[in-house]
Amino acid sequence: MTDTSIINAQLKPMTEGDFHTVANLAATIWRSHYSKIVSMAQIDYMLDERYAHDNLSKYLESGKQWFEILWLGKKPVGYCSYSLTSNPGEVKLEQLYLLEECRGKGLGSLMLCHVEAEAQKKNAGLLMLQVNKRNENSIAIYRKVGFQIREEAIFDIGNGYFMDDYVMEKRI
Repeated sequence: MTDTSIINAQLKPMTEGDFHTVANLAATIWRSHYSKIVSMAQIDYMLDERYAHDNLSKYLESGKQWFEILWLGKKPVGYCSYSLTSNPGEVKLEQLYLLEECRGKGLGSLMLCHVEAEAQKKNAGLLMLQVNKRNENSIAIYRKVGFQIREEAIFDIGNGYFMDDYVMEKRI
C-alpha cells in the first residue's frame, strides 16, 4: 500500500448487498485482533450476533444509526458505524475496524474524523465509545486523539459472555 492510500480511500454507506462483504471483513479483522483479548468462542458468538442480517438491517432502517464501509478502489478494507444515543448531543462510535495491513496509514484517522464530522452535523458535542480494557493499542490511539475514560463497565452480551470495557468520551 502506498502513501496515496488515504487519497484513494472512500467511505460509502452500507447497502443490503454489502452484508456478506461486511461479515467477511469483520471475521477477518476480529479473529486476527481479538484472539489476543477474548476467546475464539466469544469472537464467533459476537460475530454471529452483530453481523446477522437482521442486525445489519437496522442500520438501513433506523435513521439513528449509520454504517459505512471504507473502500480502496474495489477492495473493502474497513468499516465504521455510529449512532445517536439516548443522551441529547451525544453520538456513539459503535465500530471502527481496519484490516491489519491497512493500519498506520491514516485510514483509521480518516474514518474517525468522518464520524466526528457526521456527529457534529447531528448537533452532537460529545462522541463516546466502548473499548475492551485489554485492547491496549486501541485505548492508546483513542487517548492520543483526545478521548478520556468516562467509566468502567461490564456488559452482559449473552450466552455467558461479558465485555469488560472502558467507556471513553471526547468533546467535539
